[in-house]
Amino acid sequence: MADFDVIIVGSGMSGGWAAKEFAEKGMKTLVLERGRNIEKGPDYIGENTAPWDWPARDAVTAQMRADNPIQSQCYAFRESTQNFFAKDQDNPYSVEDGTSFTFIRGDQVGGRSLLWARQSYRWSEMDFNSNKRDGHGVDWPIRYKDLAPWYDHVETFAGISGSMEGLAQLPDGKFQPPMELNSVEKKVRDAIAQTYPERRMIIGRTAHLTAPTEEQLSLGRGSCQFRNQCQRGCSFGAYFSSVAATLPAAERTGNMQMISDTQVERIVYDPVTKRASGVQTINRKTGERSTFTARVIFLCASTLGTLQILLNSTSDTFQDGFANRSGTLGRYIMDHHHRAGARGKYPGMLDKYFVGRRPNGIYIPRFRNLERDEEDFYRGYGFQGGANRGSWQSTSSQKGFGADFKHAMREPAAWDVYLQGFGEMLPMASNQVSLHPTKTDKHGLPQLHINVRFGENERKMRIDIAKTAKETLEAGGCIDVEAFNRETIAGLGIHEMGGARMGKDPSTSILNAHNQCHDVANVFVTDGACMTSSACQNPSLTYMALTARAADYASSQMRQGNL
Repeated sequence: MADFDVIIVGSGMSGGWAAKEFAEKGMKTLVLERGRNIEKGPDYIGENTAPWDWPARDAVTAQMRADNPIQSQCYAFRESTQNFFAKDQDNPYSVEDGTSFTFIRGDQVGGRSLLWARQSYRWSEMDFNSNKRDGHGVDWPIRYKDLAPWYDHVETFAGISGSMEGLAQLPDGKFQPPMELNSVEKKVRDAIAQTYPERRMIIGRTAHLTAPTEEQLSLGRGSCQFRNQCQRGCSFGAYFSSVAATLPAAERTGNMQMISDTQVERIVYDPVTKRASGVQTINRKTGERSTFTARVIFLCASTLGTLQILLNSTSDTFQDGFANRSGTLGRYIMDHHHRAGARGKYPGMLDKYFVGRRPNGIYIPRFRNLERDEEDFYRGYGFQGGANRGSWQSTSSQKGFGADFKHAMREPAAWDVYLQGFGEMLPMASNQVSLHPTKTDKHGLPQLHINVRFGENERKMRIDIAKTAKETLEAGGCIDVEAFNRETIAGLGIHEMGGARMGKDPSTSILNAHNQCHDVANVFVTDGACMTSSACQNPSLTYMALTARAADYASSQMRQGNL
């Protein structure tokens, strides 16, 4: 008899949802987390601290960069947040010659759900149809209608604030009241609409509670306080993380057991039953190896973490990686490309400022290639950004002295407006992760070897992103607008996905329409590894919906005795 009904590998965005769904359905659930255990509040060591509370005033020091050259490239990495990032020495990997990849990783219960930027957008019918439409990648085995009720489900529980816009390419959802555009953003929005009505500037849809429900309050969550210290942790539980929401919901059922500091080495496959019987693990503190058994296994260890487990789970049946009859395991890795856009000044409005530190920006949904492929590139992009006035800190590096200089420092700077594109990446077989033939980590596990790069389609799209960002800001009334198209590398978007894609055909994909392995019915993958294409929206909300849907399906199959 199995130790558990379900083993869930990973406790972050997807793992937390799997734990909640199974525990609430009465399943005996084990969650295995490679990182350390933390508690909401006491382990948020950066929360409510001022810059002068930190030796380097909450900056990134040369020593911090030397110790963590990969993790320190993340925009959220600072003195006050570095405790939520994996140490580079504990996360070794290699990259193909001539390429780069930035693997940003959380290393605690909650994973990167404590570090994400919380932008939460549904995919549309167009996004699920794109591969079929243009022939890049395989067709998704699901469509928007299959996921729509699960978007409803996860938005209602997580708490997503946003505005209803009626856009086909960005479906509306179950929103709490939206945050507000500031005075200049409203001016820019209205001016853009006069010239480019298809480029709709809206407030970001973000996983922050603005009107908590009774269920959210019962979990100890409260309204967002607009402190904008989100990556330090939030004792209010105002933004969605598994630590604040899904894991407490699972824990209060009494059906979940959490074991931290435990890395899954491999899935154990039984060739007689043609099912997975459990997982082998390594205690990261002691090196002790253990085996846990379950009827069903959900892999939610993050895209690359899950792929490392699958690739390492070889057997006589699966000599090239677990459930890899198709030979596609580890291939078709994607990320979003960014660091292209424009910045400008907005003249006037010097009698206006904004109140608080809104943890959100604006969003301009995709407007390229909506009905057909009209551009010289496939797919599209959206813009994120916002308008703000510089504070006294903007003059801190200027030279000067005396009363006039001090008085000038009391005056806010002019308004800046910023747009940055997030573009879709095409799925390509050449973008692959594998296991290095000789390099291992300190426990003897093979390291990941990553060979991923952006292609010609992304290059063409980035040119258009910079051009349209500039013309959009100019149409919005901005002056001194400068476009930019800076070098970016895969992984830096921190939206890596693919490698164990969903598909209709077992010969070209790893998973079916329910995130279930074609070759092994009791193993499911619901983190970013399952993605068949990347769209251009931030993907976490879709991971949540896919996980809840898959858990519901697996539970029904277990009750019927099929799993």
